[in-house]
Amino acid sequence: SITCKARIRRENIVVYDVCATIDQCPTRIEETSPIVLRYKTPYFKASARVVMPPIPRHETWVVGWIQACNQMEFFNTYSDLGMSSWELPDLREGRVKAISDSDGVSYPWYGNTTETVTLVGPTNKISRFSVSMNDNFYPSVTWAVPVSDSNVPLLTRIKRDQSFTTWLVAMNTTTKEKIILQTIKWRMKVDIEVDPLQLLGQRARLVGRTQQEQPRILSRMEPIPPNALVKPNANDAQVLMWRPKRGPPLVVIPPK
Repeated sequence: SITCKARIRRENIVVYDVCATIDQCPTRIEETSPIVLRYKTPYFKASARVVMPPIPRHETWVVGWIQACNQMEFFNTYSDLGMSSWELPDLREGRVKAISDSDGVSYPWYGNTTETVTLVGPTNKISRFSVSMNDNFYPSVTWAVPVSDSNVPLLTRIKRDQSFTTWLVAMNTTTKEKIILQTIKWRMKVDIEVDPLQLLGQRARLVGRTQQEQPRILSRMEPIPPNALVKPNANDAQVLMWRPKRGPPLVVIPPK
């Protein structure tokens, strides 16, 4: 019987009803503020049902979602003056393959509410549960050049293209052993054209595809790069640069 096994193995864990989608709605643009344009992308959603075998020892297992950002382009163009860009320097320079996209508290997990379930051994029966997560972008982009004192709207284009890997993982918190149960790849793209001469509320429009490519649930398991499990997460590592057409680039917002 499973109870006699001293270790939990991948073949004793059952994963079913794995679902990964991006809502079919287009990105929504908000032009209510005279300072910033905001946009809200559709949600990426992942869920799965898991059956864990009995845990024979005094061990704690956590099952849940871990996410990392593999690639990020996020450019805001201001007429012919230059562009601001959110960048992950280590990723940009190729020093790392991925950066943790944890909530910044629950490392290495994406979050600690619906995203994870904790099982404390020893237990003598199987555990059935679901884990789920969702993610979207809802940033603000200044109408005016971020390094100027002027409030004149000059924003003309927002382009964003970001790729993620999301893993469903069972981790033994006692031994740090990790069993990867599922790997998902997804990507979010945003392309917004802006005419800063128009009245507020009539400046921006979505260009390109209105619907996102659907996520891919891989048939193979992809390993998790070590730095995708530790600090810093993408929100703390990102830097806002101003890259003028002429002159050297400037750091507008340094990493945390």
